[in-house]
Amino acid sequence: MISIMCRQLNQMLDLSGHDRNVAANESLFYSGDPVKSVFLVQQGCVVLRRQTVMGAELILHVAEMGAVIAEASVYSSTYHCDAIAREASRLHVFSKANFRAQLADNPALADCWAMKLASSVQAARFRAEIRSLRTVAERLDAWVGAGREIPAKGLRQELAAELGVSREALYRELSRSGFS
Repeated sequence: MISIMCRQLNQMLDLSGHDRNVAANESLFYSGDPVKSVFLVQQGCVVLRRQTVMGAELILHVAEMGAVIAEASVYSSTYHCDAIAREASRLHVFSKANFRAQLADNPALADCWAMKLASSVQAARFRAEIRSLRTVAERLDAWVGAGREIPAKGLRQELAAELGVSREALYRELSRSGFS
């Protein structure tokens, strides 16, 4: 249902704006930057991340095709995280003011947007629940138990950030659990 609503959301939007291509590891914005634009992922993948006070990287969201990036920032003056392209990506960029005006003028669009935000809250709660578990094994079991896959070897450091554990601790647990 949510994926259908997201497709409807993207179809309902007046996407006047421009496309932007970004290279792998290129930044779209940093925490503290002013929010002027809304980004829709057309191709590729963008990771939203933040550093904890202890310096660890924390993955907040992985935005793939069809996703609006940093949706909560539509209601903020500044971004509260960094957005970095995981791979070469194509984004559609449109103004935050235009997006907010469309929401005000179109109740069906506003309803789809509310459903999208509710889904994002549920995903954030899932990540918080996983991070509240005490051991790496418990976190990994919860991740797999929710139907999530263990990423390919080159992307496992992002799983560590998603789970809120060090790469080394994750790699040890993956080895112990037979996920080499």
